[in-house]
Amino acid sequence: MNVKEMTADDRPARSAAEAVERLRLALHEAGIILPSLRIDPVTGAHGHPYALVDLGRCNLGVASRLAAVLRRPGGDA
Repeated sequence: MNVKEMTADDRPARSAAEAVERLRLALHEAGIILPSLRIDPVTGAHGHPYALVDLGRCNLGVASRLAAVLRRPGGDA
């Protein structure tokens, strides 16, 4: 059995801002930019512990690239 050691990137984000930045970096590394990626302004307005991440909108090309990356074996970019 191949056991992967947990890295800082594997642990859950401690805040919505950290989650958004991790996602932005991972998407960038895969060549994908979601320009509207942000913390949802309603659930994140008062530091809500379960704030939502708003992925926003993207064009068809970006949606296609995102789907292709998600389909790759192991999720590797």
